[in-house]
Amino acid sequence: MENEESKTWAMVGGDGPRSYAQNSSYQRGLVDVSNESMSEGIKDKLEFKNPCSDSSNICTFRIADFGCSVGPNTFVAVEKIIEAVEQKYRAQFRNSPPMEFQVFFNDVTANDFNTLFKTLPASKKYFAAGVPGTFYGRLFPKSTLHLAYSSYSLHWLSRVPDEVVDSKSPAWNKGSIQCSGTAKEVAKAYSAQFKRDMDNFLKARAEEIIGGGLMVIMIGGLPGGILMAQTSAGIFNEVFGSCLVDMAKMGLVSEEKVDSFNLPAYYSSAKELEDIIKNNGHFCIERMNTLDHPMMKMKVDVRIAISHFRAVFQGLLEEHFGKDDADRIFQHFSKFAENYDSVINGATHQHVDHFILLKRNIN
Repeated sequence: MENEESKTWAMVGGDGPRSYAQNSSYQRGLVDVSNESMSEGIKDKLEFKNPCSDSSNICTFRIADFGCSVGPNTFVAVEKIIEAVEQKYRAQFRNSPPMEFQVFFNDVTANDFNTLFKTLPASKKYFAAGVPGTFYGRLFPKSTLHLAYSSYSLHWLSRVPDEVVDSKSPAWNKGSIQCSGTAKEVAKAYSAQFKRDMDNFLKARAEEIIGGGLMVIMIGGLPGGILMAQTSAGIFNEVFGSCLVDMAKMGLVSEEKVDSFNLPAYYSSAKELEDIIKNNGHFCIERMNTLDHPMMKMKVDVRIAISHFRAVFQGLLEEHFGKDDADRIFQHFSKFAENYDSVINGATHQHVDHFILLKRNIN
């Protein structure tokens, strides 16, 4: 169940020019470049003990996407998963009855599920259902799911660490809006929150996924030894933070609100993720690698980056500053960021995208 500590804001809904649906090409690219790893992982690691043989000669394979947003990326991912599962099943049981698929689309209660279901593919090969609520807790009965999927959702924390917004704490993050990695106490607080959240996520999924079931995770992260502040994404975030400071100095937004604003996001190293998963003890790491996203090699178009940033963070800004101030912030940022094109594109490092295939241990 969702509680007051959980992330409540969602991506911008609808299908208009500012919507997440129209501003999630990077996330779509991630689905595309992960297809081979995911399909091979399902082929090699998914296990069917017996062919379908219930009373109707049909069995149901249940899939859940945790952090589905509004589409269309989730639909593409689900289709690829089902295709891979069917291929594995047919190869193992050539003359067996067909399978049926049930897909659960999960996101926070503020998610635009109306748009999600209005745009469901007409040719879908599954029964669809929506499951609202935070994925940092239980959402399904025990041993319900055969395969869980989460793409670009788990780097969002359930909350900003308390210490980061406490002016009396050594981890107070005044002057920055993110875990840049340059302040030791701030990084420590963010890392601890990430570990708590990931452990809660893994424990919840361990209850819901059958023994031997699979989980596919794609998550934003950092190369070993690289700080967020050294990446183009981190620099972009700092430019946005500078914009907020500039507006506070001009009296356009509250200085107090600027000082207390932090992005609830954390980019981890592969080693950090591996340690969390192993210490959790419920899953075996079958595959873990970085994805080669083509957009990493492209020059950042600041205007497009702002549109994508707004589609993701507008709800968070409205929640923290209010709707009117959020509109003013993005208007100011559009002009402010024009002077930082060379700074953003001058970054010497990029973040990475981790691909992880997990198998639920059989107790």
